[in-house]
Amino acid sequence: MVVSRDKTPTAQETFMQMAQAAGLRGRLLVTVGLLIVARFGIYLPVPGIDRARFTEAVKDSPIIGFLDIFSGGGISALGIFALGILPFINASIILQLLTAALPSLENLQKNEGEAGRRKISQITRYVAVGWAVVQSIGIALWIQNYANAPGVVFITETILALTAGSMFVMWLSELITERGIGNGASLLIFLNIVASLPRTLGQTIELAQAGGREMVGKVVLLLIVFLVMIVGIVFVQEGTRRIPIISARRQVGKRLYRERTSYLPLRLNQGGVMPIIFASAVLFLPQSLAGFTGGEGSNQFLVGVSKVLAQVSTYLNPSGPTPWVYVLVYLFLIVFFSYFYSSLIVNPVDMSQNLKKMGASIPGIRPGKATSDYVERVLNRLTFLGAIFLGLVAVVPTAVESATGVTTFRGIGATSLLILVGVAIDTAKQIQTYVISQRYEGMVKQ
Repeated sequence: MVVSRDKTPTAQETFMQMAQAAGLRGRLLVTVGLLIVARFGIYLPVPGIDRARFTEAVKDSPIIGFLDIFSGGGISALGIFALGILPFINASIILQLLTAALPSLENLQKNEGEAGRRKISQITRYVAVGWAVVQSIGIALWIQNYANAPGVVFITETILALTAGSMFVMWLSELITERGIGNGASLLIFLNIVASLPRTLGQTIELAQAGGREMVGKVVLLLIVFLVMIVGIVFVQEGTRRIPIISARRQVGKRLYRERTSYLPLRLNQGGVMPIIFASAVLFLPQSLAGFTGGEGSNQFLVGVSKVLAQVSTYLNPSGPTPWVYVLVYLFLIVFFSYFYSSLIVNPVDMSQNLKKMGASIPGIRPGKATSDYVERVLNRLTFLGAIFLGLVAVVPTAVESATGVTTFRGIGATSLLILVGVAIDTAKQIQTYVISQRYEGMVKQ
């Protein structure tokens, strides 16, 4: 096969490598096979549940709908893989927050190299197990009202089934990351979101057929908005600010190395989809707490708290009497979490010290505090622009859905779009990297 020497492989070369190269083909088959296994487990039901009553109770719940985005319908189907990869994702977020707060974890991540990263991965697994047990207990206590034989035995069996299913999914995700293509956890979430697309498209087609030409026009308008959002997400996800840096002239033995010019890339959207996930979780919190505190047998104080939380959730409902309150609070939370998550990912002081250690500097900026202040200033501006974009992605599709009356896409919102596009871009880049490595291996053999 004749290969190009260009940096980025063509689509033809990529597909030929996928078909002919045994290594890449094997990785793709492993990835597809493990994803099918993970999807199959969602439909293995937890025993002892009255399915008709449970389905009727959760069909219109916004909280269940939000969780189903990441579990591929696993929560509403209540299979043994209902929790899916969610405990591992939550554990990863908790470890990221603790790493910034605890010096011992920060030392493991920065100074212990590969051994430190393996230790953090092991701690993340333990936290995922604990988180899965906590979530399983909550689900078991919640669904025992729909059990055929409620009691301690049912609760224990449900906890064991859901926890074991979640740990098996976590193992599958690690196998995909190690022996397949792409990040296993991200691909599992990607698969769960894609799994809901056929049903959503079918409901949209039925709505368009029943509503006549006017409804067809509204559906087309909504689809155009989604396409524009996808294009915008691609540009912003790939957008970076390149800060030029110059490496100092240095002499090693008798060889003199000249000054080298490179750049320091700062992404426009450092936090990715995490600010929207955190903001959505906070907005759903009053409604979920209202449901837990206002149940039967609650005392007078909890009933009062439940009423207050229910009133708050009414104001924070996009379909409620004050949608502008929902929009303002949502935008504020997205901006806040964008800055918060960006501060966890990029540390201007550490970046300045690393540049100083490498003998590199930013032209016109003195090393040390001046460099860290400059990087922080640029990072704050980029974070603000990225947060405004995230806010538009989160609010515009919801506003268009409310204006057109087409609500069948409500499950495929801003969070889903960002995850779909981001995972697709990252997986495509990894495939291209593998193709490039195969290309240069072929050139060396020649």
